[in-house]
Amino acid sequence: MSLKTKYALFITVIHLIVAILAYQLLKDQKVFFFLAEIGIILSLIIAYALYRSFIRPLQFLYTGTDAILDKDFNVKFIKVGSREMDRLIDVYNEMIDNIRIERTQVQQQHYFLMKLINASPAGIIILDYDDHITDVNPKALQLLNLPETCLHKALDKLDHPILNQISKMKTDSSKVLSSDGFEKFKCQVSHFIHKGFNRKFILIQELSREILEAEKRAYGKIIRMMAHEVNNSVGAINSILNTMVDFYETEENEWKEPLKIAIQRNDRMNQFMANFAKVVRLPAPNFEAININSLVESIGKLMEEQARLQDIRIDFQLYPEPVYVNLDIRQMEQVLVNIIKNAIESIGQNGTICLLTSASPGTIIIRDNGPGIKAENAEKIFSPFFSTKKNGQGVGLTLIREILLNHKAQFHLKTESDGWTEFRISF
Repeated sequence: MSLKTKYALFITVIHLIVAILAYQLLKDQKVFFFLAEIGIILSLIIAYALYRSFIRPLQFLYTGTDAILDKDFNVKFIKVGSREMDRLIDVYNEMIDNIRIERTQVQQQHYFLMKLINASPAGIIILDYDDHITDVNPKALQLLNLPETCLHKALDKLDHPILNQISKMKTDSSKVLSSDGFEKFKCQVSHFIHKGFNRKFILIQELSREILEAEKRAYGKIIRMMAHEVNNSVGAINSILNTMVDFYETEENEWKEPLKIAIQRNDRMNQFMANFAKVVRLPAPNFEAININSLVESIGKLMEEQARLQDIRIDFQLYPEPVYVNLDIRQMEQVLVNIIKNAIESIGQNGTICLLTSASPGTIIIRDNGPGIKAENAEKIFSPFFSTKKNGQGVGLTLIREILLNHKAQFHLKTESDGWTEFRISF
């Protein structure tokens, strides 16, 4: 029962009792009866005035609370001339003004913060109280190649190598993490207070480019210096050796064959350095629109004979329609030849290599059912000149890495859970 109803019932009952008592005076005390009736009427008028004085503030409060519930902070009241009401109106109006100002400031700060987060050169992921993703800035989506459907999901449920590692990190900790490719990221897990509770946020900075540039400057300088010294020395030495071979050509001499072997060794050393120099002297890509289906098919056919000699089958699973990508066809042919050659060498005998393409974005996938990549080598696979072969120089993968980076392609090489090793390139 509302306060209005209670007050009305109370006034009605009281005046009804007084009216009944006054009626008893009608026979003997008519004057007092009429006076009593006048008193009742005055009492009702006063009761109504008091009712309005009590109920109007309540109506005012109801209107004010409804406005606050509707988040309408522009509703203000005009003074009515009553001291109590005017004081209440002053307090309410001042409160609404303060709320509106604070709300405007909060909205402006929130807008500025979101603009700052979205423009940040670092990736930012914000989590809720249950460690589900609530916000991801564009840089984080780009760095980790995340779909926008990742929102409202837990980090360890997204099947992402970096996010899976981040989910195991403690709050206020920092770590350098590696993905399935060559990428390295500095990840920091921090927290902030929201509504009295801790919420996590993650800062992600890409270190790959900086590390790669530093590595390239370092090994580029060394290779150029070595190539200069080797070429100068080999040229001079071979000139002397060839002169000696020519001198002994007309007669039988025990030094002739050793000299020829020495010349061959020098030539191999020269070729050895030339392989390293290819990485340093790699030209910028000459981009043109190429159908990657035709590219993959032609390179696959080229490598089929070598694969067949080792009882390895090359299986083509190409996208049914042409997929055009801007790339340097000569450099990309070199990439595919190296990848398929590595797959053949990894399998050894009796196996399958699958060549796949897909669209949106243009993607090339080379899969093989060889022994796979050992866990201890997974993070080193794209390190400069790293090789698992006995006499390998590691030039092939380093060259592949440089070409794909110049094409701004996303790529990784890993052994999947089904045992197949996959090299994926997305343009």
